Amino acid sequence: MQSFAAAPIPLETQGLLVRVTGLVLEAAGIRVPVGSVCEVRMDGQAPVTAEVVGFSADCAYLMPTGDITGLASGARVVPRPSPVVPMQLGSTRHPWRRNEDRTLHLPVGNGLLGRVVDSHGVPMDRKGPLASVHNEPLTRRPINAMDRDPVRTPLDTGVRAINALLTVGRGQRVGLFAGTGVGKSVLLGMMARYTAADVIVVGLIGERGREVKEFIEDILGEEGLSRAVVVAAPADAPPLVRMQGANYATVIAEHFRDQGLDVLLLMDSLSRYAMAQREIALAIGEPPATKGYPPSCFAKLPQLVERSGNGQPGGGSITAFYTVLTEGDDQQDPIADAARGILDGHIVLSRELAEEGHFPAIDVERSISRVMTSVAEKDHVDAARRFRQLLARRNKARDLIQLGAYTPGHDADLDTAVRLQGAMTELLRQDKNQCADLEASQRLLQAVLS
Repeated sequence: MQSFAAAPIPLETQGLLVRVTGLVLEAAGIRVPVGSVCEVRMDGQAPVTAEVVGFSADCAYLMPTGDITGLASGARVVPRPSPVVPMQLGSTRHPWRRNEDRTLHLPVGNGLLGRVVDSHGVPMDRKGPLASVHNEPLTRRPINAMDRDPVRTPLDTGVRAINALLTVGRGQRVGLFAGTGVGKSVLLGMMARYTAADVIVVGLIGERGREVKEFIEDILGEEGLSRAVVVAAPADAPPLVRMQGANYATVIAEHFRDQGLDVLLLMDSLSRYAMAQREIALAIGEPPATKGYPPSCFAKLPQLVERSGNGQPGGGSITAFYTVLTEGDDQQDPIADAARGILDGHIVLSRELAEEGHFPAIDVERSISRVMTSVAEKDHVDAARRFRQLLARRNKARDLIQLGAYTPGHDADLDTAVRLQGAMTELLRQDKNQCADLEASQRLLQAVLS
C-alpha cells in the first residue's frame, strides 16, 4: 500500500503577464477558475492582487484591486495557494488533491461591530486590528425560494412618512430613488439611527471619499455606529474593489442573519455597483446593450439583491435599502428601471420638494411598498390609501389654487384636501434629529384624516 506521507503533492502553476490594456491584465500559463485571486509579482515592488474575470483561449483576464504602476511584461502571475486536503481512505488514485476554492475570503464576526473597514476587511478607523472574526468566502449558495420566511412583520424605521404611508416589512428589499443633492444620505442616516434592528450594515459604494467620514460622524453618529458595521469603497477605488465592497457588506449581513439577528442593510449606491460592473465588462470586451450597460450588469443586480431578505422560518432577516441614483432625475434610467423590477418597493425623493425645504423629500404619490398590505392592519391600509387620494387631488389642483380659480363647494374631496393641507404636510415633514415610531405615526395618520 502506498504511504500518504510519501505521496507527491500537486504543484501550483504560475503564469506570466503578457499584456496590460487599460485596467485589464492578460496572463498566459495559468488555468484557474473565474473568480480566483492571483498576485502579480515583480522584483523590487509590492505584489498586486488581481481577480480572474474572464479568459480567451490560453490567456486569462485579470482585474487588479490596486495600483498597477510599475508592472512590466514578464511579471509573474501566481494564483492564491489552495489548501491541500487528503482524499478519503481507501482511494488508490491521487491520494492528495487541492481544494479549488481560490476565491476571496474576508473577515466576518462580532468583532466588526462599531468598526469601519474597506473592501478587503482592513480597518480604516485606526482602532487597531480586528478581533473575534473569521474568514468566509464572498460568494454563497442562494437560499431556496421555498425555504424563505415570508414578509409578515412590520418594521419601525423611525421615519413618519414611511411608517404611516409606505410601511416596510422585516425582510423587505426597498429602493431609494433619488438624484444628487436631495437628501438620500440624510434619510439613510435617520433609518440607521432609528430603525428597530439588531445590527446595521452600511455599504458606501462608489461615493465621494469626503462623504465617508461625514456620514459616520455627522449622520450615523456614535449611537448608530455602536451597533453598525461600515464598509467603504470610495469612488477612486478600482471597479473590482467597488463591487467587492457591495458583496462584502452583503456577506456581513448574511453572517448576522444566520445567527438569528434582524439586520438592516443600507447600501449607497446600487447604481455605482452597476457602473463598476459596466467598467469591468466593457474592458474585457463585452458589447454594450442599453445606454452603454452590457447584459452582465442587469444579471449582477438580482444576484446581489436576492441575497438579502428573510432567512428560513424562525431565523434572522435582512431588511435592505438600496439607493439608486437617477441621473438627471430620469426615473427611466436603465438601472433604475431594472431595480424597480427586482425590489419589493421603491421610495422616490423629489427634487422639487427638496427645493421647497420639504424634508425628507419623499414623493408619496410615486412611491410604493409592495408588502404593506401583508404587514399592516386593514384600517391602516385604508387610511394610507385615503391620504394618498387626498394628496393626489390637492397636487393636481395646485395651479388652480395658486391662480385663485379654486372655488369651494364643487368637489368634496378637493375641499377636504385643501382643508387638511397643513396637517398633511406636517405629517410628511420630519426633522432629522426627531424619531417617529410606528404606532405614533399610525395615530397621527388617523388623527389627520379624522
